[in-house]
Amino acid sequence: MKIVLLCYRGNPYCGGQGVYLYFLSREMARRGHEITILVGSPKPWPMSWARVIHIENLNLWGRKKDWLPFPPWRIFHPLNFYELAVTRLGFFPEMLLFSLRALQVLKELMITERIEIIHDIQSLGYGLLFLKLYGLPLITTVHHPLTVDLQASLERNKNFKEKYYSIVFYPIGMQRQVIRYCDRIITSSQESAKEIQQAFHVAADKIRMVYNGLDAEFFCPLHLPRKPNSLLFVGNTDDPKKGIKYLLQALTLLPREINLTIVDEGPPQKTYAAGFVKKYSLSSRVIFTGKVSAEELRLLYNTASLVVLSSLYEGFGLPAAEAMACGTPVIATNTGALPEVVGEEGAGLLVPPRNAPALAQAIKDIIDDEKKAKIMGQMGRERVEKLFTWSKVAEKTEDVYKEFL
Repeated sequence: MKIVLLCYRGNPYCGGQGVYLYFLSREMARRGHEITILVGSPKPWPMSWARVIHIENLNLWGRKKDWLPFPPWRIFHPLNFYELAVTRLGFFPEMLLFSLRALQVLKELMITERIEIIHDIQSLGYGLLFLKLYGLPLITTVHHPLTVDLQASLERNKNFKEKYYSIVFYPIGMQRQVIRYCDRIITSSQESAKEIQQAFHVAADKIRMVYNGLDAEFFCPLHLPRKPNSLLFVGNTDDPKKGIKYLLQALTLLPREINLTIVDEGPPQKTYAAGFVKKYSLSSRVIFTGKVSAEELRLLYNTASLVVLSSLYEGFGLPAAEAMACGTPVIATNTGALPEVVGEEGAGLLVPPRNAPALAQAIKDIIDDEKKAKIMGQMGRERVEKLFTWSKVAEKTEDVYKEFL
């Protein structure tokens, strides 16, 4: 098949869509498909198996200085000037503008090429609607609706100004309209499928559930000694949905020899989690690694006593699956899709969200029982091999494509 993948941000450090793009395209190419990728900046990792076309993106949101592109007169292009204007008001037009710019490229490609499938990854911009005029199957992947992010942001906001910027930031109205015209919606869990139906009023028969994947050949047990009393958290600590506040509260209830490593940036880049570290006097027990390479992350998974996901919501929960792939026991909250990822075979423990005492007790139970922790790690690896490899993702995504051929 000739497949076009659309992704408004390609770099894996900018979110899960970059990781999804990289590995799905690789596996699809391995299955013999011809892949073209239209992708916005920050740019993705190199993908030699696909034709990659970069779509302009000025990334002006949140920038108060040095916002002129080079050469400066490029700002007067209609879409660039629109991006400048609306970002000054707090709007986040990146998904909309990516879809319009990608539309222009696609129109040119379709003059000389036969495209069979267009697969959008979480942009759902208005530009996609025009593609329906060409009669092409339009598929989108949505890991969870933006209503979840908006609700979490509003809960954190302290005044009217902050609430205003949260509301205008998330293009929920646009996505709600565009998704109804998509032929199929792929999502990564049963929980996410329910959320999409409720938030976007999408018919259930349009939704296909395909679990997310991970590179199980790379994330694997290295059989290294584990650091005693070591907890690992992997995630965006400036996102309140990750529940880092409750993990840090739990740490105050645990013996002082138990320490936490956070795979994310600390101050001055990110201050939300650091504020709680200071508030709870945990500076000697918490380490921020900053950004790490994939090799460093694998090593951290393999040497931690256990991995904790204290999330208030997860559309999937990739760190849980990566930890399980490395044979590391997991403690997660029983919310969102995390129960689907961790399962009931004994790969991890599930606790209620926003409950620091329950989280602390679960941590203590695993730290104190080395035999139990080892068995949980083994069960986690088996579950990943069964459900969460990228080859499985590609196989099931291909099945969705075949519905239109």
